[in-house]
Amino acid sequence: MAVRAFEGKDHAAAYWQFRVTPQELISKIVSSMDKKTPKQFNLAVDVGCGSGQGTKLLAPYFTKVVGTDISPAQLEMASANSNLPNVSYRQCPAEELPFASGEVDLVTAMTAAHWFDRPRFIQEADRVLRPGGCMALLSYTLDMDLEYGDIAEALTDICKEFYDVLRPFRYSYLGPSSKKLYAEMFESCSYPDKEWTDCLQVRRTLPLNGYICMVETFSSYQKMKEKDPAGAERLSNDIRNKLMSTMKVSSPDTEVTMVVKYFYFLAFKPS
Repeated sequence: MAVRAFEGKDHAAAYWQFRVTPQELISKIVSSMDKKTPKQFNLAVDVGCGSGQGTKLLAPYFTKVVGTDISPAQLEMASANSNLPNVSYRQCPAEELPFASGEVDLVTAMTAAHWFDRPRFIQEADRVLRPGGCMALLSYTLDMDLEYGDIAEALTDICKEFYDVLRPFRYSYLGPSSKKLYAEMFESCSYPDKEWTDCLQVRRTLPLNGYICMVETFSSYQKMKEKDPAGAERLSNDIRNKLMSTMKVSSPDTEVTMVVKYFYFLAFKPS
């Protein structure tokens, strides 16, 4: 089953502005590839690229980078925010990639593969990858923490209140955490050379309001907003005010550190 989400223009704009870019993971992927098959960095394909933040991170390493997505709104946002000569975007399903067999050096999906028809996507990634090519799938858990002075624990407890209210609005097939779906994809991948990383913490400094806005890009928040716009707005305001009160600050522009917990796997097609 493939799921279409994140297709509204406003949502795409917020996605571009507030989602975290995983530069640390890109560095690990490229380093692992270079150890396996040095100097084979011709074509990278970022599947389910959304508004293209992760796609652009691949540009310094590859001769050509193509981001693919099913959503015209997301691709419009990606194209509008890209001026890199070796990066382009294509609209297509994740399970039907417009590349020749064995043409691609890296197939990656950043916080997207849980929306795909996963068995078909794995099969399609295998088709387009060259021998020795890499499939890199990554995502993060939705229990982001906040750090500010010595009150990180209190702030994280308030964040949990946010996530608890949103949990009933998650797509049911995702379960309580999409990590299980990625673990299943990892197990189903037949490549013998593969590795799983359960947690890599990525820290970003941002305004407190940036954290609120990022959570508002979650599909669960968007579903709540569709059903109860006023309730969703009250929830955001309530959490923002609780966080500011605990921090003893008066401005939502006060900077905090957000801790995002990534998990990922790399799998190398047999040479």
